[in-house]
Amino acid sequence: MSEKNVLLKIRGLKIQGYSDETWVDIIKGVDLTLHRGEVMGLIGESGAGKSTIGAGAMGYARDGTRISEGSIEFDGMELTTASESEKRALRGARIAYVAQSAAASFNPAHKIIDQHTEAPLQYRLKKRMEAQEDAIDLYNRLRLPNPEEIGFRYPHQVSGGQLQRAMTAMAMSCRPDLIIFDEPTTALDVTTQIEVLAAIRDIVEQFNTAALYITHDLAVVAQMADTIKVLLKGNEVEEAPTEEMLSNPKEDYTKSLWAVRSFESPQRYRPKDSTPLIAVKNVDAAYTGGPKILDDVSFDIYEGMTVAVVGESGSGKSTTARVITGLLPQSKGDVLFKGEPFPPDYRNRNKDQLRQSQMIYQMADTALNPKVKISEIIGRPAQFYSGLTGVELKNRVDELLDLIELDPSLYYNRYPPELSGGQKQRIGIARALAANPTFIVCDEVTSALDQLVAEGILRLLDRLQNELNLAYMFITHDLATVRSIADEVIVMQQGKVVEQGPKDDMFTPPHHPYTDLLLSSVPEMDPNWLTTLLEERGVDNVGDAASAKITDS
Repeated sequence: MSEKNVLLKIRGLKIQGYSDETWVDIIKGVDLTLHRGEVMGLIGESGAGKSTIGAGAMGYARDGTRISEGSIEFDGMELTTASESEKRALRGARIAYVAQSAAASFNPAHKIIDQHTEAPLQYRLKKRMEAQEDAIDLYNRLRLPNPEEIGFRYPHQVSGGQLQRAMTAMAMSCRPDLIIFDEPTTALDVTTQIEVLAAIRDIVEQFNTAALYITHDLAVVAQMADTIKVLLKGNEVEEAPTEEMLSNPKEDYTKSLWAVRSFESPQRYRPKDSTPLIAVKNVDAAYTGGPKILDDVSFDIYEGMTVAVVGESGSGKSTTARVITGLLPQSKGDVLFKGEPFPPDYRNRNKDQLRQSQMIYQMADTALNPKVKISEIIGRPAQFYSGLTGVELKNRVDELLDLIELDPSLYYNRYPPELSGGQKQRIGIARALAANPTFIVCDEVTSALDQLVAEGILRLLDRLQNELNLAYMFITHDLATVRSIADEVIVMQQGKVVEQGPKDDMFTPPHHPYTDLLLSSVPEMDPNWLTTLLEERGVDNVGDAASAKITDS
């Protein structure tokens, strides 16, 4: 491409973070060139500097960091020397940002369309009615259901995939020249992910928008990027066009990323003539005033085994976990623990019944109080369930930190913001173990982690299961995770169990049509995979992707 088509040029970028009363380099001299209409994928493990570079492309340094050296030139404007008012005039108008978690990024107190129109009104690009009409047009382009109506809902009233597309529409509200996509599909199930990927690709092509696509999912970046840049600990490892990078990576580190997710736990089978640890019997459930969400759900979980529950967003996976843990009393059916009924409402369960079932949450960032020390986060359940105090409590916290492979002398007095994503998730695991449970719900515990860190968490959970004879209900949309850790698989669709059985059987045809849909929706390391899939499903072009009933079997 010609030099005049260059939109973003970064040279020698160094960004520092403040640690232990000194500034240290976290981005160590990165170069980047992005042309108009081009998509560059930034990949690497947690801590590689992907999101820091993405923020830097907007001339922005996150709290506790500073741009210390180098040049960031956006369409001829040097952002490192531009005034704050000049940079604010670009952000939202000519440079937009799409965050990983739409649910955490939207204001829950305001309607989606009001948040969408804020930027064009602020920059005086459109009047309110014109901005609303444009929002509806973008919702339609992104194939959101009921585009004339959906913007007038609050964020919690739409699904995760719909909210992620609404955020992409909001980023396009001012028709920016550049969008930073920061892990925009990480938390989505595979069928919803296809809709969002197709919608993003369509909107970028329609408006000739350049993009930095930050992700740890190599198969996803293969569908989106023209070029890929690999990062490691703030350094550039290599960069190449996508097809070349996938077929012939040159550096050992890149090859290690391509080969990740080698772990697979041996298949375990149900013990004969034994009572299930957890038995869900013919359960129906609904939220107050709403329609039925679970419909005659039944399955068993045995001691020391992992049952993976898979299905698209809204299939009832997490709702089933809420019923088991007593957070949502069922309207019909029973939940049995070792053959005895669990009271439907957790408030009617005794302390020992509460202790038996614990949860590890998807987003460790929001599940851990950032103002409470690690020792207290882990210590509270140990104190509540076991009555430990003083030296005994400290010894138990140290023991739990050892169990999750974190040095007590280094982490006992730290706070969550001082930890990496993988370390935070380990603290979530330790907090669940502190109650000394027999059953743990793992709710999408690896979905927000890069593949190397996720594999470490899966290995840790497998080791703990073997050592402590734990039973897991593993809620996930990642079928690679299912292959790695599950003994049995339950497939849910629209609140019903459509298929269940041992893992080896579930990955062997024939499948239920919906299971077949899920399996076929897992991205592959082929740049043409998404286009081919859409064609196979009767979609003529990317722009029509979400209008096809992709989530139907």
